[in-house]
Amino acid sequence: MTTPTTARLAIATCSALPELDPDDQPLREALLARGVATDVVVWDDPTVDWSTYSHVLIRSTWDYTERPRLFTEWTRRVGRTSVLLNPADVVVWNIDKTYLRALEQRGLPIVPTIWLDPERNFDARAIHTRFPAFGDFVVKPTVSAGSRDTGRYQADETPSRALAIRHAKNLLGVGRHVMIQRYLKQVDTVGETALVYVDGQFSHAVRKGALLEGPYREGETEGVLYRREVMSAREASDAERALADGVVAALGELFPEHANPLLYARVDLIPDDEGRPVVLEVELTEPSFFFGYAPGSVDVFADALVRRL
Repeated sequence: MTTPTTARLAIATCSALPELDPDDQPLREALLARGVATDVVVWDDPTVDWSTYSHVLIRSTWDYTERPRLFTEWTRRVGRTSVLLNPADVVVWNIDKTYLRALEQRGLPIVPTIWLDPERNFDARAIHTRFPAFGDFVVKPTVSAGSRDTGRYQADETPSRALAIRHAKNLLGVGRHVMIQRYLKQVDTVGETALVYVDGQFSHAVRKGALLEGPYREGETEGVLYRREVMSAREASDAERALADGVVAALGELFPEHANPLLYARVDLIPDDEGRPVVLEVELTEPSFFFGYAPGSVDVFADALVRRL
């Protein structure tokens, strides 16, 4: 057993999951076995004095997308008094999916994306002209998690395009930035590949089944933290490993002020029309690690965390 530490570690969660998501509960047990007692703390609980914790690990804070500004302020405040894992500047950068632009600028392939800024005051025709001319496409806000406020539409069907326009206009109308992405069909059969990295090193991969089946319906995700995912273990291909390794390397270039690799990163990839992997998301804030699908992975993470305490 690792020599017990005296570090005080808080694991941040949300009020809907006061005992953490079931996927994260084995982590507490693994840490306790290493002599590290933890407190599970709700991130927006106003009674918590975060400065009493030397380290804070972000985990199941999945309601932050409803109040991204408050969450941003919280990460910065905690980062001033404790070691926040991952660091506050990384988390703030990762909250808004416009970070994909920075990766694309570094030559990393992402899902083809069109970005809509609410300050441009797009009318229905302007939104319509930005939709793909054929195939299915996805409309979603740039700040979202678990496929919330997201819909799938058909470019060649007028009623579907009308629903997509309304969806985009509603998001823009309340000041939310919008992204429009081609729906890459192979995700229906191949699924997504989520590659988990710990301390900059590849740990394991899982398959995520397709989630989106139709247009966004108002209220369908109200009170729901995320859409339920169908998961299974997966062996990442050489091409997927090469791309995900490239993403992790790019993070080091984007945040050179951090001497060590990030404690954790998850790179979500899907195949394009030719079967080549492209980046869908990079999760640096509060990703599920799917420990249950990779024996030994919780110990790898726990050991890496203990080394930082």
